[in-house]
Amino acid sequence: MKFHWFLPTAGDSRVLTGGGHGLARGHGRSEAAAFRPPDIEYLAQVARSAEQLGFEAVLTPTGTWCEDAWLVTAALTRETERLKFLVAFRPGFMSPTLAAQMAATYQRLSRGRLLLNVVTGGETVEQARFGDHLSKDERYERTDEFLSIVRGAWSGTPYDFEGTHYRVDGAMVSETPDPVPEIYFGGSSQAAGPVAARHVDVYLTWGEPPDQVARKIEWVRELAEERGRKLRFGIRLHVITRDTERDAWAEAERLLAAIDPADIVSARKLLGRSESVGQKRMLELHEGFAGGAARDLEIHPNLWAGVGLVRGGAGTALVGSHSQVAERIEEYASLGIEEFVLSGYPHLEESYWFGENVLPRLAAAPAPR
Repeated sequence: MKFHWFLPTAGDSRVLTGGGHGLARGHGRSEAAAFRPPDIEYLAQVARSAEQLGFEAVLTPTGTWCEDAWLVTAALTRETERLKFLVAFRPGFMSPTLAAQMAATYQRLSRGRLLLNVVTGGETVEQARFGDHLSKDERYERTDEFLSIVRGAWSGTPYDFEGTHYRVDGAMVSETPDPVPEIYFGGSSQAAGPVAARHVDVYLTWGEPPDQVARKIEWVRELAEERGRKLRFGIRLHVITRDTERDAWAEAERLLAAIDPADIVSARKLLGRSESVGQKRMLELHEGFAGGAARDLEIHPNLWAGVGLVRGGAGTALVGSHSQVAERIEEYASLGIEEFVLSGYPHLEESYWFGENVLPRLAAAPAPR
C-alpha cells in the first residue's frame, strides 16, 4: 500500500468551511477565526511533515480557489528531498504537447518526483470560467485524445495524431522523462471508464462505502482487461484518528457543530448543480440529514459523511481510534485498493496524528489478501 497526503492550496483551517475545495474562499462563518492562508511557508511545512512522516506524495488540487498546482509544487521540490507531487490539472486548458514537455522538464528538475492527476472536470460553471464550453461527454472524449498525445510525445519518436479535438504533427519532447510520470485519474460516469482503461496507471475513487467501491473497481478492472491492461486502484479520504474512538468522534462532533446550517443549504444548492456523477454519489451519502449528532452520518463503520455537507469532491472521513482506522484501510485494501490519498483538518496536525499512529500499525500488519 502507498499513502499520500494532501496539500491545501486553497487554504487550511480547524473547521470544514475555512477554505474548502469546490467552494469559494470566504465561505462559512467560522473562517475568520481559523483560516490559514496557503502561503509558501505554510505549504512547505505541510510538505516537509508529509515527507518526514513517510508519505509517498502529496496531492495538489486544481481549480479557481486553489493556487496553481504546477507552480506551487515546483517551488516545493526545493523544500523537500524525496516527496513526490501528485499534480492535478485539467487537460482542456493547455496543449497536450506542452503538458508533455512540462512534465518532462519537471521530472528532470525534480529527479523523478512528478505524478499526474488528470481532472476532466464536472462543473460547467467552473469549466466556462476557463473558456471551456464542451459538454461532459465531449470533455471525456477530449481527455482521451489528450492522453494519447501526451503518451505519444513521451514515446521517443515523433507522434502524429488527428482527432475531433486535437491535431498534432510530430509531437515529441527533447528527452523522454525518466521515469515516465504515472497518470492518476478518477471518474464515475460511463464515459470515464473507457478513458481510464485505455490510458491511466491508477484509477481513483472517492471514499464511498466498501460495497460501492468494490463494484466500481470491478467495472474499471474489466474494461482494462478487455484492452489487455492492468490498473492499480486508489481512494481519496479524509481522516480523523485519535487515541480512542470517543476522542475521534468528539472531534467529528466539533467539526459538525462549527458548521452554520445556512452553509449546508448553500453548499447543497451549489453542489447539486454539478454534472459530476461522483459528486452526486457523494451528496447521496448524507441525503436527508437535517441536523443531529455526528454519528448520524456514519454510513459504514468508521466512515463519516459529514465532510461532504459543505465540501465539494471527497466528502467522507475515516473516524475512529488508530486501530479502527487501520482496520478500515485494510478492509479497502482487501477490495484491491493499493493507494490512499488522505487529508484532515487542519492538514498539518492531522498528518501527524495519522503518520505517527496509523502508518506504523499498517507497516507491521500482514499484507491484505
